[in-house]
Amino acid sequence: MADSASDVFSALAHPTRRQILQDLKGGEMAAGEIAARFNTSGPTISRHLSVLRQAGLVTERRDANRIIYSLVGDRLALSVGDFLSTVCPEQIVLREVRKRSPRAATT
Repeated sequence: MADSASDVFSALAHPTRRQILQDLKGGEMAAGEIAARFNTSGPTISRHLSVLRQAGLVTERRDANRIIYSLVGDRLALSVGDFLSTVCPEQIVLREVRKRSPRAATT
């Protein structure tokens, strides 16, 4: 799995990869199911899936002769959140306020 936020942002640069991530939010899918959603060749979708996997945004597992893909839960949120925190310090403050607000409501 990649450690670099730049890998995540590079992976997000292509609309097909962003659509794949949106499709996977509903649960895991086989590579063939993913490919069937696009008017693109199987090898092209396979390359997109490889980029997403290299960026750590999806995982794959084998099920007989199928490859099943699923989202890596927090990877995208953490990468984008870390980036926003560096370029938009207000995000840090907002995050802290959200953390405290449930406790403030219970006291």
